[in-house]
Amino acid sequence: MRTTDISIDRHELGGLAPLLLKLAGASLVAGVAGIALMATVGGRGLDRILQSWLVGFTFFLNLSLGALFFVLLHHLTRAGWSVVVRRLAEGMAALFPLLALLAVPIVLWLPRLYRWAEPGVVVHDPILAGKAGWLDPTFFTIRLGVYLLIWSVLGLYLFSRSVRQDATGDPRLTVTMEKRSAPGMVLFALAVNFCAFDLLMSLDPHWFSTIFGVYLFAGSVVVFFAVLPHLTHWLQHHEELLHTVTVEHFHDMGKMLFAFVVFWAYIAFSQYMLIWYANLPEETEWFLRRQSGQWVWFSLFLAIGHFVIPFILLLPRSSKRKIHRLLLVSAWMVLLHWVDIYWIVMPELSPGRVPLDPLDLFVMLTMAGAYGTAWVLLLRRRSLVPARDPRLAESLAFENA
Repeated sequence: MRTTDISIDRHELGGLAPLLLKLAGASLVAGVAGIALMATVGGRGLDRILQSWLVGFTFFLNLSLGALFFVLLHHLTRAGWSVVVRRLAEGMAALFPLLALLAVPIVLWLPRLYRWAEPGVVVHDPILAGKAGWLDPTFFTIRLGVYLLIWSVLGLYLFSRSVRQDATGDPRLTVTMEKRSAPGMVLFALAVNFCAFDLLMSLDPHWFSTIFGVYLFAGSVVVFFAVLPHLTHWLQHHEELLHTVTVEHFHDMGKMLFAFVVFWAYIAFSQYMLIWYANLPEETEWFLRRQSGQWVWFSLFLAIGHFVIPFILLLPRSSKRKIHRLLLVSAWMVLLHWVDIYWIVMPELSPGRVPLDPLDLFVMLTMAGAYGTAWVLLLRRRSLVPARDPRLAESLAFENA
């Protein structure tokens, strides 16, 4: 069995934190300046800004959801291999209070994104009248707040207990986290499903899919396992976790990414096939919008880029053990996850035309800057590895079969 002496490794951001804060700050400033420029000189109105904002918000919400799922799953299964990268995920899973702040513009200008929220629309639409009890602006805001509260409590609880264990070394904290993760996973799943219905599916209030929440969940895990290798490798490039995280751990990150790429494709195909087979007008209309005009090519690009290409590239064992090849595929999947969210949101607001715009990039820079700043501030004085986790030795000695 392989053993690793991690006493020679660096496990704290230390002097790297100022660099990360500068990079995140530069991204935030560039993003905000770009949005302001687009609004004033570029003539982009509030509606267009909010559309990009919803896409960006959903992207980073999914990243934290994938991280929270990973931490919950780690404790539920009593996993060993993932201990050395768990703290990085815990940092992302604890950022839901920030995401609550980023959700404020969506809530403030709800009618500009969701036509069911416009005054008087429900009266003239029998279908919306039947859903009026649920699709109510005040009730929507309350529900979104509840979802974010559930995720915030789960993420902050697991993070705080993990950090406390660094100080006390108490193995009972591991047992406690395992016990709390079981009901936590149930709450997580319910909140993800209902949030998917509210935040994205209600953009077309006439359409419905019972597995849409699972589709969003699959994408959230994909983007998390696409970001995690990049974050880990970047830290190693700056001499953090250099001997702690090995090719064996990258191999398992690659396996998880591959598994959820396939799972995403399975759910996407199942949703499409069942709606196509039933051929009901109230269901097919959603897909018809994505098979009309410029969206035809966008949809083909999503199907091939989000499944066919990564499936072929990640299938060989060597692709998951050659770090730079894994990083290349992971970067591609980060981009394709953004494409996936764009494909969900924008056809409802721009039918027939793909409205790609520099504004989309500036919004992503703004949110990446805010997200990165919060992550660094959370972890800059804490160990990047759960230093006294009882399964740390198992993780350090981990080898794939």
